Amino acid sequence: MNIMITKKAFDWYKRELGLKPGDAIRFFARYGGCSTVQKGFSLGMAKDEPAGEPVAQTTVDGVTFFVEDSDQWYFDGRDLTVDLDEKSGEPVFLLH
Repeated sequence: MNIMITKKAFDWYKRELGLKPGDAIRFFARYGGCSTVQKGFSLGMAKDEPAGEPVAQTTVDGVTFFVEDSDQWYFDGRDLTVDLDEKSGEPVFLLH
């Protein structure tokens, strides 16, 4: 599994969460919401630190984005791209 964060999405996270080098964002499965991958679940995110060795991670300008092994099932073997929806001004999660 790979994680890709577009520049626009990174800039949004940096601005909205006040991220600085050394910070980390965890993507995780949460109950509820809408998803084309796992019925009844959606993707959440939180400013957090890895509990162990992440199953996937990427670092952009010193900020780490990661997925823990316990949430790997949600992605069903797919890669994650985080982009910014221009209309809503919010991040979108694309699994491919």
